[in-house]
Parts: sequence; structure tokens; C-alpha cells
Amino acid sequence: MDQLASVVGAFLLVFLAEFGDKSQLVCMTLAARYRVFPVLMGAIVAFAVLNLLAVLVGSVAATWLPRPVVLGVVAILFLWFGVQSFRTGEDEGDDSVALSVKSVFISALLMLFFAELGDKTQLAVVGLASTESGLSVWIGSTLALVSTSALGILAGRALLRYISVIWLHRASGVLFIAFALYAFYAGTEAVLLMV
Repeated sequence: MDQLASVVGAFLLVFLAEFGDKSQLVCMTLAARYRVFPVLMGAIVAFAVLNLLAVLVGSVAATWLPRPVVLGVVAILFLWFGVQSFRTGEDEGDDSVALSVKSVFISALLMLFFAELGDKTQLAVVGLASTESGLSVWIGSTLALVSTSALGILAGRALLRYISVIWLHRASGVLFIAFALYAFYAGTEAVLLMV
């Protein structure tokens, strides 16, 4: 049951944080110009690899650092991401990337890989993997990123007419802050158990 909770928690956190973000916009743009299948396959491979790297970093941190330190860093990161999620409307950088590779699959894979490398959601996956089952976090976060990309590809324009991106960012902010509070609580409990 803990594994399922970790999958669901990672899914919700990453899904809400990425909805309307640059990776979804990249998928929407590519799918408007090219066939859907290679764009989606490129997204799946890029996100699977990125999340694997994030889970490995988080698991190593959990192995080598004391649990209270890991939980403290995770709490600070999640709190920061939560606050940042409420700051919408600011420029997140240039989302347009020129296609330099002929294959749509390779183009989608490379564009998404570099767009998301070091992004807040990848750092969130690192944090989750340092406190939860790595496999569960990888499954949940990868499914979330693939889901947001598929929505962006298939129905993004229609959804954004009815659902405000601002409210989605606020929902992800609340979720990040909730995870930060949980990590802070767990870190405090771990310190008390050590004393």
C-alpha cells in the first residue's frame, strides 16, 4: 500500500507542477507541425531517462546523508517550489527551440530532455526519491510527465480555454507546500528519535 501511495503522490505532484509548463508546450508545438506518435514516443523516452537520473541521485543522497538532513533539504526545496508556483506570469525562459535534427522522435527527445534537465519537477523527483521508494517515484513521475505531454499533444489548446493555468500552478503550489510540511515533520521526528 505504501508503494501505491508513493506512486500516486509522485504522480499528483509532478502532474500539477507540469501542467501548462514548457514541456507540455513543446509537445503541443511539435504535434501541431508533425505526427503525434513520434512526438509522444520522444517525450516518453526523454522523461523516463530524466526521472531515472533523478531517482538515482535521490536514492544516493538518502544512502549517504543522515535522514534528518535529507528531509530538511527536501522540505526547503518543496517549500521553495510551492512558493514559486504561486508566482505565475513571469517569464520562464525561451520555450522555442529550433529543430536541428531531422527525425521528429529525436527532436522531441532532445528538446524535452534539455528543457526539463534540472527543472523544478526533476529536482522534486530527486527529493521524493530520497524519502520514498525509488521505483514508485520513477513510475509516478514518469506517468505524470507522459500524461501531461499526451494532454498537451491531444487536447492542450482546448483544455487551456476552460482551465486556467494560473489555478493549476496554484494547486501545484499547495501540493508542494504540503509535501514540504510533511518532510519537515518527518525530519523533526527523525531528529527526536536520534536524541
